[in-house]
Amino acid sequence: MTKTSLPAGMSAAPGARDHALTRRATLVRRRWTETLFLGTQVVLDALLVALAWFIAYRVPVALHLLRLPREFSAVQGLVVLGIIVGTTLTVFAVGGLYRLGRGASRVDTFYKICTHLSLAVLLAIAFNAIVLHENVVLSRRVLVLGWLLAIALVTTGRLLHGFVVGQVRLRGVAVDRLLIVGTGTNARIVHDKIRKMPELGYHLVGFLAHPSEGTPPDTINGVPVYGTTGRLAEVVRRHRIDELILALEGTPHAEALDLVYQVMDLPVNIRVYPDLFRLITNDELTVSDLGGLPMVTVRTAGLRTWSRIVKRAVDLAVSSAVLVFCSPLMLLLAILIKLDSPGPVFFVQERVGHDGVPFNLLKFRSMPVDAEKETGPVWATPDDPRPTRIGRFMRRYSLDELPQFINVFLGEMSVVGPRPERPHFVEQFRQTIPYYMARHREKSGITGWAQVNGLRGDTSIQERTQYDLYYVENWSLLFDIKIMIKTLARIINDENAY
Repeated sequence: MTKTSLPAGMSAAPGARDHALTRRATLVRRRWTETLFLGTQVVLDALLVALAWFIAYRVPVALHLLRLPREFSAVQGLVVLGIIVGTTLTVFAVGGLYRLGRGASRVDTFYKICTHLSLAVLLAIAFNAIVLHENVVLSRRVLVLGWLLAIALVTTGRLLHGFVVGQVRLRGVAVDRLLIVGTGTNARIVHDKIRKMPELGYHLVGFLAHPSEGTPPDTINGVPVYGTTGRLAEVVRRHRIDELILALEGTPHAEALDLVYQVMDLPVNIRVYPDLFRLITNDELTVSDLGGLPMVTVRTAGLRTWSRIVKRAVDLAVSSAVLVFCSPLMLLLAILIKLDSPGPVFFVQERVGHDGVPFNLLKFRSMPVDAEKETGPVWATPDDPRPTRIGRFMRRYSLDELPQFINVFLGEMSVVGPRPERPHFVEQFRQTIPYYMARHREKSGITGWAQVNGLRGDTSIQERTQYDLYYVENWSLLFDIKIMIKTLARIINDENAY
């Protein structure tokens, strides 16, 4: 669309001028709020880094745990500390740790803090040596202790800062007015995520339907639908939209670009929920070039030979540790199962695993032996009457899954991977869900990316498959560690564990 200008001598209508002034005031207020959020984060990082290195140097010396050949003078100490703090903040800024984002993973944040602080320490040592020459004395103990304290304090500070910012946004401060373009599955997924995480600071104003989606509903879960995308620019202006999320399905490239062009002249952020790029796990595209021609990598083979070796080593280490340290608990559960109801301790069930090959999955028996005698294979539900007393407790905290670490140790499963299903369900899903069998390219797991995102039990198989494919296409050791940590956090509070 082209921007039209008013004829000479004419001015905008009073209503339009008032709207523009209101909009400008809102933008200024938001910029000041975001500047405050960012500024407090930078100041907090600086103070915590300085505190970490001060403690690392002064406490061991004061307690006579460390004797240095030469003490710092006050000036030298301030110079060293200033270089360390300045280097750390610079590395953080260059590394993108001061980009205002929403909903960042705690595991990813911790990983970035570790890597960036490690680089900052190396650079600070070099800069201090250049500035102070032989007058700087930093022992290895001080360096290691300062590095560890800085990681611990900065991570804690960022978690607290993020919590405070989330609470501020939860109370309506610095909230962005959001419009979702689309009314299909993708749009509802985005809406559901925003609804579950109000601390992200979005106020969902409404939806716009694409003509290809048919007749639009009046509302979606109580949120109004303002017609179709032909009114996009008008709706953005009228409702003072700050951010736009395109969550369409199968929309041609030209049509998607046309939607962007409609609002290019307006002060609105535009995001795209990936439909074509659904196999992106880390919310990042790898941008490279081919002889100067820009390329976007949306798929890389996840597990090659070396990756499989690393993953198998981790599986052996984790499964061995769990089986050893949890053996008293497993023995106690076995006794309680025998006392609670007649039958074997273990429940052995055929599941479909790597490359579609079936294997026998082990679980603690949580139901009577003949639980599916009349119904056949069915999903467990929240009000399922079949679990025994001890079985209901085990399923609530996923204790019935502990024997699967035996499957992991034997190489039939992995700690992390797509959850294996029974052949009966696999045959159903492969006929109705596109690319369902692609999730079997890797070993099945005790936990997975779908499970830590709440897709467990009687939930959408199609959405669960998308998350499984995310994992298969984007495996990394860090991704596995992230899922393990999230799994531990969800065990205590998982509404889909039944």
